Amino acid sequence: MKAIQITEFGGPEVLRLAEVPDPVPQPGQLLVEVDGAGVNYADTHAVEDSYLSRSSLPMIPGGEVVGRTAEGRRVVALTATGGYAERACAWAPMATDVPDEVSDAAALALVVQGLTAWNLLRTSARIAPGESVVVHAAAGGTGSLAVQLARRFGAGRVIATASTKEKRELALSLGADEAIDADADGLKDRLVEANGGNKVDIVLEMTGGPVFDASLAALAPFGRLVTYGMASRQEPSPLAAAKLMGHSTSVVGFWLMHALGRPDLHTEPMRELLQLVASGELTPQIGGTHPLSEARTVHEALRARKTTGKLVLDPRA
Repeated sequence: MKAIQITEFGGPEVLRLAEVPDPVPQPGQLLVEVDGAGVNYADTHAVEDSYLSRSSLPMIPGGEVVGRTAEGRRVVALTATGGYAERACAWAPMATDVPDEVSDAAALALVVQGLTAWNLLRTSARIAPGESVVVHAAAGGTGSLAVQLARRFGAGRVIATASTKEKRELALSLGADEAIDADADGLKDRLVEANGGNKVDIVLEMTGGPVFDASLAALAPFGRLVTYGMASRQEPSPLAAAKLMGHSTSVVGFWLMHALGRPDLHTEPMRELLQLVASGELTPQIGGTHPLSEARTVHEALRARKTTGKLVLDPRA
């Protein structure tokens, strides 16, 4: 079959189309004929072996697929690796049936990014009605869903950040009350100003470095910063326990892997998200579908912050 295989770690240049043997499912696994493979920012870390879980070579990247099983089920599924291919294996509990009303790309937007957005707000931040929520990278796959879900979950004010005027306008169209420049310089003051002069209750943060630092400084007493990525590849300033105590603030880490296998954090939210999309109450943003052979180009655009919404690779194209 055709797949994107890497034989050395590095940047987008190591992503190459290759002919590889078909995967063989183990007991308890499903073999999926892939109609679409989702691209996540985490994939760029896996390719350079800088992710939370270590990668091994040779590797077919990609952790999410949508397609058909041998029995004809249309499923969206999480895979450890192997998604950028014509066929992939997934453990049966990690596969969810897709309603007819939900497109392939929309389903792929939910299996990692939708579940992440749901858990960031519900599980990690424990959002309460009326609280202010800051969503960084609000035009991205996770951010665009988090803006909508924060509004649905009763946020009093949703503040989006994004790097361009077009991305900020998108965030406003999805339900954000304010959309501000994502640049770290002066970010704390812009966040407070966007919240009517008050510090904020919740920040969903995946950039790291000075954006993390500014976001933490913008938290109100009992505020929570949920960190779920480090797109800048820069560590934030070291945290001091006394500083957290002195401001009654919390920093919470989130990694989707810890939600898998728990029906309350994976199976049930996934079904809820799919039904919200099917009924038109949640709108995933689709950034585009590309042939499998363009994986390198897609990764380059993603790392350069030139994309919005969900990116999909189509092995049939």
